[in-house]
Amino acid sequence: MKVLVTGAGGFIGSAVAQTLTRRGHDVRGIDAWIPQAHGAAPMADSEIQPVDVRDPDGLAPLLDGVDVVCHQAAMVGAGVTVADLPLYASHNDLGTAVLLAAMASAGVDRLVLASSMVVYGDGAFRCAVHGAQPSRARRREALDAGDFEVGCPVCGAPMQWRLVDEDAPLTPRSSYAASKLAQEHYAAAWGRQLPGSTVTLRYHNVYGSGMPRDTPYSGVAAIFRSAIEKGESPRVFEDGAQMRDFVHVTDVAEANALAVERVAEAVPDSFSAYNVCSGQPISIADVAAMLARGAASEIVPTTTGQYRAGDVRHIVASPERAAAELGFNAAVSPARGLAEFATAPLRA
Repeated sequence: MKVLVTGAGGFIGSAVAQTLTRRGHDVRGIDAWIPQAHGAAPMADSEIQPVDVRDPDGLAPLLDGVDVVCHQAAMVGAGVTVADLPLYASHNDLGTAVLLAAMASAGVDRLVLASSMVVYGDGAFRCAVHGAQPSRARRREALDAGDFEVGCPVCGAPMQWRLVDEDAPLTPRSSYAASKLAQEHYAAAWGRQLPGSTVTLRYHNVYGSGMPRDTPYSGVAAIFRSAIEKGESPRVFEDGAQMRDFVHVTDVAEANALAVERVAEAVPDSFSAYNVCSGQPISIADVAAMLARGAASEIVPTTTGQYRAGDVRHIVASPERAAAELGFNAAVSPARGLAEFATAPLRA
C-alpha cells in the first residue's frame, strides 16, 4: 500500500516510516521540522518533504494515489505553560482538520491517528469500600499539602488505580491532552461525513533510541536520562509513586504497521481506538532508578514533592483490546528497554 506518514522526521514518525517500509509498503514522508520537536536548527532529510500539515496546497500533490495516511505530526508534551495553548491548537487541532479536509478532496478515506493516553485524564480507580469510582482532578490544596493520591468522592479515602480500557471516560487535564482529544473528535466526525475509517492509537509513555533531549517537551525518560549524563540527580515530581506504562518506540512502530493494515480493510464510517502500551506498570521513581543503574551510575534520584497542575496521578493501560483486535503485543519489557535506553543515542 501507499502510505503517507506525517511527522516522518520525528522520534516516533521516523520509526513508523522505517517499519512500514520494511513490511513492504510504499512510504511517503512529510515533516514541518518545528523547533520544539527538532531543535533550533532543524534537521533535514532528502526523502522527507518539508510540508506542514496546515498547508493544504503542500499536501495535495503528496496525497495523490495514497491508500492510508498515518498521522504522527503533532506538538507534543504536557504543555509547559498556558501560553502554549495556541501552539497546541494550531499544530494539533488545525493541522488535523486541514489534513482531513485535504484527504477528503484527494479521495483518501483511511487514517491511522496517533493519539495519547492523556485523553483519559486521571485514569481509573477503585475505593476499597465503595468500589469503582469516576476519576476526578486533584485539588491544589491537597497537592500543596503533599497528598497526591486520588481520594474517593464518597468517603475521601485514597483509591487504588485500575487498568484503563478504551471505553473509559475521556477527561483531558492539560492543553496537550485537550488537543489530542480534539484530533480524535475531528477524525470521528470526518469518518461519519465522508465516510472514512480511522484507527486511533493511544500511546502511553514512549521512549527509545533517538528520543529528543534537553527540552521541556521531551518525555520524562529522556529528561531523567539527560540529568544522569550530566552527573545530576534526576528530579522526580510528587513522591515518585505515580504509576505509568512505558512502551518502546519499536513496539509503537509495530502497532502502527498493524493499524495501517487493519484500517485498509475496515468498513466505511468506522472509528476504533486502542491502547499502545507494554502492559507492565512501573512507577516514575523506578524509571529514574532503572536509568541510573543502566548507566552504571551511583546517582540517586531526588524526590522533590513538587507537582505540575496538569499532571495525573496514575494512568495505566489495559493491553487486551489491542492484542485481541490488532494482534499487537509489546515485545520490549520496561526492564530491558529502560536499561538499554540508559546508554542509547539521543537527538540533540
